[in-house]
Amino acid sequence: MSSAEPSITVLASRVRTEEKRIMAALEKRSVAFSYLDARELSVTLGGSLPAHRVVLNREIGQYRASYAATALEATGSTVVNTAAATAVCGDKWLTSVALQRRGLPTPRTALAMTPDAALAALDEIGYPAVIKPLVGSWGRLVTPVEDPRIAATVLEHIAALPSPQSHIVYVQEMIPKLDRDIRVIVVGGEVLGAIHRRSSEWRTNVARGGSSEFLALSEEDAKLAVTAADAVGAEIAGVDLVVDDEGMTSVLEVNHRVEFAGFQEAQGNRVDVADRIVRYMLTKVAT
Repeated sequence: MSSAEPSITVLASRVRTEEKRIMAALEKRSVAFSYLDARELSVTLGGSLPAHRVVLNREIGQYRASYAATALEATGSTVVNTAAATAVCGDKWLTSVALQRRGLPTPRTALAMTPDAALAALDEIGYPAVIKPLVGSWGRLVTPVEDPRIAATVLEHIAALPSPQSHIVYVQEMIPKLDRDIRVIVVGGEVLGAIHRRSSEWRTNVARGGSSEFLALSEEDAKLAVTAADAVGAEIAGVDLVVDDEGMTSVLEVNHRVEFAGFQEAQGNRVDVADRIVRYMLTKVAT
């Protein structure tokens, strides 16, 4: 770390492979930076301006990431991704609304205010479908339902959960797809590359054991990914696309604190994701 005044702050409570690579890229470019454990952050409204003028938000917890971004912005910091983008990307329904408003192709989606109402929503969406938590990552608690009987069983369990937010049900059609989906990383409105994510099960998350393979992305899908990132306001984004059995591409999700270890391995020397993130953050320092 340089002894100069820190120009970039990396905010995270867990320093994973990706954060280590970003810090190494900062050091390689001799960029002064600091690391801030999000668990130690407190902000007083009306207090002195923070030393963290430009912040890369890599906090893994959604609520902490969202509130930290809001707090830092309230005291004058520039945060990437912004608090607004973090809130939208971290909520599957808000993401779907943003994508739909932009006119992007997405799976048919519904939001039900109660588990009972979700049964009617599923009838309208059609089976097979997927029930997803509003907030979550790595495919956790995402449940495929093949018919009304299975749906009723799943929703009975949801109704018994203690959190009122859990009783608001996000349902989505299940896209007939191949054994893979597409992850595209977009930084500053530019596609860095794409991979196929494959898995022996229906979820292809690398965190769940999925494998990554380099993909030469079509111009059309690259434009779709850039537009999806822009629709949710994410400057650094992992855009998940799925191609159905008829060759039509849809946007599934946009991730605001994208993990890229598997992506980097598949890309090899074609692109250095950490360095490209640092290059983009330096444009924020310069403004």
